[in-house]
Amino acid sequence: MISGIDTSAVTPRLLNRGYLLPLRRPPHLGSDQSRHTGLDNRALRRQTNVMNSFLSRLFLADFWKGMLLTFRTQNPKNVYTEQYPLERPMVAERYRGAPRLNMNPETGETLCISCNLCALACPENLIVVGWHRDDATRRKVLTTFTYDTSRCMFCGLCEDACPTDCLELTQDFEMASYTREGAIWDRHRLEEGPTPARYTR
Repeated sequence: MISGIDTSAVTPRLLNRGYLLPLRRPPHLGSDQSRHTGLDNRALRRQTNVMNSFLSRLFLADFWKGMLLTFRTQNPKNVYTEQYPLERPMVAERYRGAPRLNMNPETGETLCISCNLCALACPENLIVVGWHRDDATRRKVLTTFTYDTSRCMFCGLCEDACPTDCLELTQDFEMASYTREGAIWDRHRLEEGPTPARYTR
């Protein structure tokens, strides 16, 4: 029995929907008092958050957290910085870098036969091969070879097209220059090959 009503005749759906069981507030709290209490709690939390943010900025909490993280990794065992240029990094075996014209080790002459296949294979058209035909041997003789490294994307197509393995992309990566003209390598520079600088303390 609830308030003089026989609950056995009431369906559970009506009981669940709260038609006969109204929500009751605690007897010691009125409706206005509970509402003001909730507002006071929210205001208190807001003031606490503002105070925490102010103190964090005042004492530079984020700065000291970052410094703690930095000093925590200062152990030499945890240092991964490569001391370049004193220590040159290892590059991949198939890395393609500075170009070079290989020479015949026995005769000291260039291996280039001026076939111009490297210039035809280059998608950027940055290779210019100059030649003339020898009247005695009726063969092409290399005169000039120009390679514009500023436009090269190091795809390796010129290297694959060379039938004598004369043109090679080495593993050297130091090709910086102060001028645009310095990025255009002539035959002498290509035959000399990359000359990486060695630094000492």
